[in-house]
Amino acid sequence: MEKISINNENKILSTINSFFKVEERGSTIKTEVIGGITTFLTMAYIIFVNPAILSATGMDKGALITVTCLATAIGTAVAALWANAPFALGPGMGLNAFFTYTLVLGQGIPWEDALGVVFISGLFFLMLTLGGIREKIANAIPSTISTAATSGIGLFIAFIGLKSMGIITSNSATLVSLGSFSLPTVLGLIGLVIMAVCEIRKITGGILISIAATTALGIVCGLVDAPSSIISMPPSISPIFMKLNILGALKISLMGSIFSFMFIDLFDSLGFMM
Repeated sequence: MEKISINNENKILSTINSFFKVEERGSTIKTEVIGGITTFLTMAYIIFVNPAILSATGMDKGALITVTCLATAIGTAVAALWANAPFALGPGMGLNAFFTYTLVLGQGIPWEDALGVVFISGLFFLMLTLGGIREKIANAIPSTISTAATSGIGLFIAFIGLKSMGIITSNSATLVSLGSFSLPTVLGLIGLVIMAVCEIRKITGGILISIAATTALGIVCGLVDAPSSIISMPPSISPIFMKLNILGALKISLMGSIFSFMFIDLFDSLGFMM
């Protein structure tokens, strides 16, 4: 029985090696497993951050958590099984901020119509990709512009994070000013310091460690309710499933938003690929 089990294990490893061309690409199964775990720990923060941003539009936060996990799992599986590329795909942290704070809250567009805008921009982006236009744009755009666009998106997210932490507030004279250092703000700064230390020391999963530590401190200080259970079924996606309004997005006034989403997605993906 033990020999049969070893043979089956060897067949599975051989199949994985052959399909993904692991050894051909100068890697090993062990390296890929460690790389996969490292990648998961690096990007798992989106499970918390993505729903936190999008729920400000009125969308159900529990459903957003489930959808974030499903979208990431499906996107990564497609990249692995179809494109045979070692990329983990998930919701973009720049696009969700633009969706929430510029499109929905800024322009007062219902989130259902805003989802329609995202869908249409995605179709245009798909046509650019299938037609080979995206590759030509990538070759024509200087790397400095692509880097600047990606950095700008990152600064935009950082600005939103500082505002959510209470470090900066709106000011009629100077646009922004220093906020008051309340207990939530102090805990946010502690989390930011932990994150920075983990990044400097190259500790894998530093963002998750920071989130866990800050949450624990929040529970101790009475700012966060302790979880009622450790394991539970994921929340239903029904509150937001297929609620996009494509017809509502087909307006002349939203053409600029559709182009903006496609532009951000284009430069974000180009920056990542480069």
